Amino acid sequence: MNVKSKKIGIITQARMTSTRLPGKILKHVGGKTILEYHLDRLQWSNLPIYIATTTNATDDEVSNWALEHKIPCYRGSENDVLTRYYSCALENRLDVIVRVTSDCPLIDGKIIRQAVNQYITNNDSNEYLSNCLVRTFPRGFDFEIFSFELLEEAHQHATTPTQREHVTPYINQNVSGKVHIKHITRTSDNSQYRITLDTEDDFKLIRKLIEDFNCETMETQEIISLLMANPWLHEINSHIEQKKI
Repeated sequence: MNVKSKKIGIITQARMTSTRLPGKILKHVGGKTILEYHLDRLQWSNLPIYIATTTNATDDEVSNWALEHKIPCYRGSENDVLTRYYSCALENRLDVIVRVTSDCPLIDGKIIRQAVNQYITNNDSNEYLSNCLVRTFPRGFDFEIFSFELLEEAHQHATTPTQREHVTPYINQNVSGKVHIKHITRTSDNSQYRITLDTEDDFKLIRKLIEDFNCETMETQEIISLLMANPWLHEINSHIEQKKI
């Protein structure tokens, strides 16, 4: 596959039935939803964006929102998210997929664009490129890039519930033995910061960052610098543990 001539798109998974903070992606901050901030910042990448939600009635609201905002939306299984991703990519004829999750309202599309450019330059359909296996970015800036071929192979051969629910374990654990795993890292480790939305305290921090500091306009380094200069912000949700895969 010549990556340079292929169709690349971002698929963000979204659902309303979060166990720790139900309805979180449509919660409002500063007059906009978390999902709107997420999508606005993904648009910095200049890549097409697709929402992959579930067929549950609870996600009619997500589907209707996407329709209203003219964003392509695929609906599939709640638990077999791998099939949901595969079907979304297949329906939209994507050759390369950037995977993100919609609970990251301050994700940085410019960082994603830089990584995609690196992926294109490497021109390797067996490459998996991400910034979340070797973690130096704050949580909330996570992305993974991989080819449709790798996604299709995972869809056909992944068997465990974890592999099906979390989309990429079959790929990034190199079950097939042919994946070339590459990492996007920062020179400094800022993985202690958490700017993803999973709990009420996460929401308190995100609301502060947006309403008091206008972080929705800032790039990654500016947000990190703000957190370093104001340790009290980090303390708002520093006790939250990420759910284990």
